[in-house]
Amino acid sequence: MTSGGSRIGLLGGTFDPVHYGHLDAADAARRSLALAEVVLVPSRVPPHKASPTRTSGYHRFAMAALASTEYPGLRVSDLELRSTEPSYTSLTLQQLAGVGYAPSQLFFILGSDAFAEIAHWHDFPGILARSHFAVVARAGRPLADLRGRLPALADRMREPQAGSDAGAEAGSTSIWLVDAETRDVSSSSIRRRLAASEPTGDLLPDVVAAYISRHRLYDATPRGRLFA
Repeated sequence: MTSGGSRIGLLGGTFDPVHYGHLDAADAARRSLALAEVVLVPSRVPPHKASPTRTSGYHRFAMAALASTEYPGLRVSDLELRSTEPSYTSLTLQQLAGVGYAPSQLFFILGSDAFAEIAHWHDFPGILARSHFAVVARAGRPLADLRGRLPALADRMREPQAGSDAGAEAGSTSIWLVDAETRDVSSSSIRRRLAASEPTGDLLPDVVAAYISRHRLYDATPRGRLFA
């Protein structure tokens, strides 16, 4: 990634595997906030996960890269995969600041369910000054609930207005509430389906499904793999 004047969206996660829930959120944020692009950032060591990823960073990066080909303005970065540090969002944002990105340029994208737990994140509340946060509605966690759940942050929450320059409406970083329909999908449910040889339907792009099948990534009894 290289710095510049454009507004950039960041969507982090294990992407184990990447699916339409991730891609819907990225696209909704890009459109609502007029972002120049959204960058998927696969994590190396997610500190909030109780169990390790099922697949290697190589495969997770490859799947994210394949998925990105179907969406304009979407690409993938190996920033966290190359790091030796735990994949804390705050550390990633600090690295981006170090190469010239201003907090007002960055929009960290996450679902409303994840943002509801923001007070438990590393470097909270300082992390809120390191970038804007673009919070996308998720099934079962309406955006309207966030003001009541996080009253101390309510005055920082804003709704993007059609035709406005969302990144310039506030002098400091804000919490942008993106009300959009996204598919209710989880990586864990996809892994369970694949392990049981059940169809994944429209849960993830065909190109990702083909990659998973070719490498037998989530088989119940996988064979040895070069990049396991």
